[in-house]
Amino acid sequence: MEWYGSLMSGTYQTTVGDRGRLVIPAELRDRAGLTEGTTLTLIETPGGLVLLTRPQLRALVRADLAGLDLVGELLAERRVEAAAEGVG
Repeated sequence: MEWYGSLMSGTYQTTVGDRGRLVIPAELRDRAGLTEGTTLTLIETPGGLVLLTRPQLRALVRADLAGLDLVGELLAERRVEAAAEGVG
């Protein structure tokens, strides 16, 4: 994925604490608008871990799906399957 290069604006280190807790540095929390109770999604990738807010994840997924006609593709697949079964 190439999206991370344009989005990286800093490198921060944190340590996993008791019960698996991570402390996100205050400067980063403030800049990202993270407050207590903010839901974050942790994605495991071949290149490492990525931590995203729900709006960030939603934007990433929408960008990846942009221009795709998923419903059209599904209908086309169903038509092929139906034709193979002699239905319709």
